[in-house]
Amino acid sequence: MTPGLWNIAKSDPERTAVVDADGRSVTYGELTAAADRYGRGLQAMGLKPGDAIVMMLHNSIDTVAFYFAAYQTGLYIVAVNWHLTGPEVAYILKDSEAKAFVASGRFGEAATTAANEAGIPPLSRFSVGDIPGFTPLADLGAGESGRPDVRTAGAPMLYTSGTTGRPKGVRRPLTGNDPDEVPVASAGFFGIFGIGPFDDHVHICGSPLYHTAVLNFVVISLQLGHKVVLMDRWDPEEMLRLIQEQRVTHSHMVPTQFHRLLALPEEVRNRYDVSSLRVMIHGAAPCPLEIKRQMLEWWGPVVTEYYAATEGGGTVISGEEWIRKPGSVGKPWPWSVVKVLGDDGAELPVREPGQVYMRMGGSSFEYHHDKAKTESSRVGDLFTLGDVGYLDEDGYLYLCDRKSDMIISGGVNIYPAEIEGELAVHPKVADVAVFGVPHTDWGEEVKAVVQPVDGVVGDEALTAELLEYARERLAKFKLPRSIDYIEELPRDPNGKLYKRKLRQPYWADKERAI
Repeated sequence: MTPGLWNIAKSDPERTAVVDADGRSVTYGELTAAADRYGRGLQAMGLKPGDAIVMMLHNSIDTVAFYFAAYQTGLYIVAVNWHLTGPEVAYILKDSEAKAFVASGRFGEAATTAANEAGIPPLSRFSVGDIPGFTPLADLGAGESGRPDVRTAGAPMLYTSGTTGRPKGVRRPLTGNDPDEVPVASAGFFGIFGIGPFDDHVHICGSPLYHTAVLNFVVISLQLGHKVVLMDRWDPEEMLRLIQEQRVTHSHMVPTQFHRLLALPEEVRNRYDVSSLRVMIHGAAPCPLEIKRQMLEWWGPVVTEYYAATEGGGTVISGEEWIRKPGSVGKPWPWSVVKVLGDDGAELPVREPGQVYMRMGGSSFEYHHDKAKTESSRVGDLFTLGDVGYLDEDGYLYLCDRKSDMIISGGVNIYPAEIEGELAVHPKVADVAVFGVPHTDWGEEVKAVVQPVDGVVGDEALTAELLEYARERLAKFKLPRSIDYIEELPRDPNGKLYKRKLRQPYWADKERAI
C-alpha cells in the first residue's frame, strides 16, 4: 500500500484514521470525503493557492478534516492558540490576510470579537458548534462531491509566540507538490525516530493541535497510515488508559506531562499496560534530569528527546544515548546543521557556551511582514531561536537556557533552567520558575516562584526546606535569594511557561523609574 492520505483512502477506505475524544472514529475514506467537500467549498468561495485560512479549533475529527481540505487546495493554514483573546486573534487574522476563519463554538465570544475587529465577511466565517453569525462547517461544500478542481500542496503558517512584541508568522514558499504524495521531509522526519509507514502504528495526541509539533505529528502519522487517537483535554490516567486500550506506539509529549504522570500513585501507574510503546518523543521545553531518568526507568528506552524549531532544523537523542549523555538534546538530524557561535558570529570551541544556530538542508523561511526580525535571527544561512548551549567533543548539543532568560548577577551568567531542574523534583514542588529580578548592587538576583503540590502551604517553613535542598545541589551563587508562591504557573497546554508574565511585576517599578 502506498503512503499518503488519499492513496490509503483509495486502497483501504475502511482503515481507521482518527479516533475522536468521545470514542467516535472515522475511516480514511470518510476523512478524505470530508476534506474533499470542504476543499471544494473553499474553492467555490474563490480561495486560491497561496491564500491563508485561520482555524481556532479544539482537537476533533473536524479539525483534521479541515486541515487536509486546506492543505490539498494549496492554502496556508494558520492554527491559532485558543487561549488568545479576541483582539489577539484579530491581529493574526489581519496579519495573515486570512480569507476564511473557522472556530469552535466553545471559543465563540473571542472568535466573534476577532472576526468583527478583523473585518472577516459573514460568509467567510465557519464554526464547529454554534456561534451566532457563523455558518456551520458541515455546510461548507454541501452538495459537492469529488476532489477539488485545483489540487496542490499547501503548508502550515505557524505563528511563533516569541518573548517580546507581536507573534510572527513563519511562512515558507509553497512547493507545488502533489498533495497525494508524502513530502520527503515528513517521512524523513519520522525516520529520525525510527517510525516508518503502517507497521500497526498508533499515535496518541494529547496536546492542542494549534501547537506546531503536535499538528505535524498528527498530519504525518495519517499520511503514513497510522491510526491517530485524539484527546480533547489531557489527563494523565486517561492517557494511560488509552495507551492500553488502543495499543499506542508513539506520541509527542512535553516534560510537564511526564511530571504529572509520575505524580500518579504507583498503584495507578502499574494498573496500565504500556508495553505497546515504541517511541515516546518529547521536546518544546527543558526536561529536568531526574524526571527524564524516572520516565526511562518506567517506560524504558522508548523515551526520545529532540530539539527543533518551527523555523526548521534540530537535534535528536534516543533513550539509550541519553543514559550515556545525560542532559544532552542530541546530535543534528542528518540534513540539519547545528553550530554554537559567539557574539561576534565566530564558531566557539567544544564545551564553550554560546548562542545556538541551526540550518535545515536547503529550507528557507521568512517571518511574515517582518524582514527585520528575519534578518536579525540569522548569521549567514544559519538562524537562532536565542537559546544558549554548547557542543561536546562527540557533537552532542547541551542547552543552558534561552539568552533572554539568562540572569547576569554581579557579572556572572546564571542559567535558570539548571535551578528549575533541581527544584522541580522536590516532592513538595508541583511546578517552578526561576528568573532574575532587580538588585541595586548586583544588577539582578535569583528569584524562584513555586507552585506547591496540592495540600502543601507555601510559607517560610517550605522556603527554608527548599533552600536547604537547593544548597546540597547548587553552587551558592545559583541559589534563589527569595521564593514566592503561586497557585498555578502560567503555562499553555504544551508546557510552555509564560515567564514574562511572572517577571513583569518585579520589574515594573524599575521600568517606571527609567
